[in-house]
Amino acid sequence: MKYVTTIAEREYLIEIVDDHQIIVDGKSYQVDFDSVSDQPVYTLILDGHSYESYVYPDEDGWQVLLYGSLYLITVEDEREKRLMASMGSRVADREEYYLRAPMPGLVISVPVVEGQQVEIGDVLVLLESMKMQNELKSPRPGKVARVRVKPGDRVELRQTLLSVS
Repeated sequence: MKYVTTIAEREYLIEIVDDHQIIVDGKSYQVDFDSVSDQPVYTLILDGHSYESYVYPDEDGWQVLLYGSLYLITVEDEREKRLMASMGSRVADREEYYLRAPMPGLVISVPVVEGQQVEIGDVLVLLESMKMQNELKSPRPGKVARVRVKPGDRVELRQTLLSVS
């Protein structure tokens, strides 16, 4: 099965060969991917290198927290994507993006204010969880519409932190 995966506006063609082999943009990789104790924590061994990430479903795809950076990822079946493109259909951008906590934690800082313009990659919230500080970044340009947390707040998994319109 082939999929088109979009990360930060870049598309990757991913083919799942079997449980331990994938092909990404024509390059083959040996993989081992598994969840840890029924938590949203996953381990990935990719060509002998080990990675740990938090993976959460989102309205539009997936949120993946890896090395303190939050990535918004969409995955589409290659055939469906081609069919939609041939019909001239395009998924419209939502009016408002809601940044949700990818894990429970403590808000360390909110370096933006309501009404502030932000670009892709700008840090919106600094969240501490499991003794690690994680920069939650904007996945798209826009204006900070509403900030719902402040430094010192404890937040729960998937709690809305702020919105960007």
